[in-house]
Amino acid sequence: MGKKLALIFIIVLLIIPVLPVGAKAEQRNFSVSAQAAVLIDQESGRVLYGKNENTPLRIASITKIMTAILAIESGKLDEMVKVSSKAERTEGSSIYLRAGEKIKLEHLVYGLMLRSGNDSAVAIAEHVGGSLEGFVYMMNEKAKELGMANTMFQNPHGLDDHEDHYSSAYDMALLTQYAMGNEIYREVASTKSYRVDGEQIRVWRNKNRLLTELYQYSTGGKTGYTKRAKRTLVSTAEKEDMNLIAVTLNAPSDWHDHMNLFNWAFDSYNVEVLVEEGILKNIKDEFYKDHVYTPYSFEYPLTKSEFDSLKKEITLYKPPEEERAGQYIPPSPVGKIEFKLNETVIGKIPLLYDPPEVEEKKGFWARVFDFFSFTIGVKSSD
Repeated sequence: MGKKLALIFIIVLLIIPVLPVGAKAEQRNFSVSAQAAVLIDQESGRVLYGKNENTPLRIASITKIMTAILAIESGKLDEMVKVSSKAERTEGSSIYLRAGEKIKLEHLVYGLMLRSGNDSAVAIAEHVGGSLEGFVYMMNEKAKELGMANTMFQNPHGLDDHEDHYSSAYDMALLTQYAMGNEIYREVASTKSYRVDGEQIRVWRNKNRLLTELYQYSTGGKTGYTKRAKRTLVSTAEKEDMNLIAVTLNAPSDWHDHMNLFNWAFDSYNVEVLVEEGILKNIKDEFYKDHVYTPYSFEYPLTKSEFDSLKKEITLYKPPEEERAGQYIPPSPVGKIEFKLNETVIGKIPLLYDPPEVEEKKGFWARVFDFFSFTIGVKSSD
């Protein structure tokens, strides 16, 4: 084999598969009214339910999730925004901005998300992007960065003023998953009401009824509606250790769609800790035993039947011969753990090597000093 390192395969089967993957997960006693829908686990990104989830459709005001996260990431939330006449004249839902007034960008983000202000969206876009066109460019670049393959933005608010402004349920779930990683966005999206003091006092109550009155596990989201898009909704929910994201497009009964999907997932899935950070146990090879570790934990939502059919496969580089063990420098990573459901890899975690501590060889005079130190009680300076 020359200088190439051979691999050894240590395979551990938790239980031999006997049930089809997702058997329980398919048992739903409700229908979804939406033309397109998706439900994903926020942490892993696993799709738990999908219906036309990759179909590009009009999305209305859930567009504003992208507008909000770009505003937050701009680092300009404390800046004052001068409202333009273009922003004041924007059609549709409004927070009633006046041309020439100055308002903090942070307040505009709250008005955008809670009251779905189209005027707020334009004011944000002009300030953060320099112009509407500049901001739309930023939106589409961010969409590419996030892998939103079926998305095209043409405005910051979602009004039906362009034929090619669209996204898919799955793409909007990806965007929301990203946004929920931002602490400020989570705070805004979960706010039920917000007050702006100043020359004009404004009080905004969140339009998301799941958050404000209907669903105890709701943690936020964004509503949307236009005559052409119909009802669109993104919502998030948390129960115990599971965080979910649901998206529906053109859904006549979106509140019920989301609650049904959340309840079904909370009942059907558990977030299982498949491997914990730290030293990997049950490695029998003497070279690797108690010296191979995982740099992070891996958790994944599974039904009971899926957990019972899970396979775990550990792969490690072939250890050196005993006489070479002292000089051998293992590669990094030294191996991996793969978790599989029906031969589909759901997780791949690198394995790292923590070498055993080797006692430093001391010279003759150092050993003599240690002997006398121990005999007469002398302590070293360190």
